Amino acid sequence: MEFSEVVRRRRMVRNYDADRPVPDEIRERILENGLRAPSGGFTQGWAFLTLEGADRDRYWNITAKDPDPKYVEWITGLRRAPLLILAFAHKDAYLDRYTESDKGWTDRDEARWTAPYWYVDTGMASLLMLQTVVDEGLGACFFGPPAETVPALLAEFGVPAGFDLIGLMSVGYRAPDKRSPSLRRGRRTTAEVVHRGQWGNHGV
Repeated sequence: MEFSEVVRRRRMVRNYDADRPVPDEIRERILENGLRAPSGGFTQGWAFLTLEGADRDRYWNITAKDPDPKYVEWITGLRRAPLLILAFAHKDAYLDRYTESDKGWTDRDEARWTAPYWYVDTGMASLLMLQTVVDEGLGACFFGPPAETVPALLAEFGVPAGFDLIGLMSVGYRAPDKRSPSLRRGRRTTAEVVHRGQWGNHGV
């Protein structure tokens, strides 16, 4: 598939064919392509946890125990996804990396950072995975668990301290689902969001 077509076709899929597992080779391509994302200082301060079969059920037993009624339908569809990929950012890896001799900082002060690149980079890796899913003819959705369930998730799956869960992807073959009502907001145009040369100048 052409890259521009991948970009156009990417959308959040919230319902899956529960009878079609993700082939192993496709799962591995999704993960490997994600690792091609850029990262500050080539730190690669990310980690990913894949859940399939009974392990996937362990996730839902924690996070969907008492769902918000507004999201029951979507959760039902998401639960059919045969593969979940949890994405984690590792801040300490970045703070340590930039005290190395080729970077030259002498401390781990977070104030030096324009933005928390440990989250930015993990997000970029996740987007490459989402694009790979489209290229492979599957669907995916990036979402977050209820915040109050995160400590239980980290404990359940033995995630070490210092790894922050930024979200997860459900992955599988698409089944019919409803378009998100949020799409009624419409996609903003470059004329609305791109400033050229000076803030407020939107002309080409």
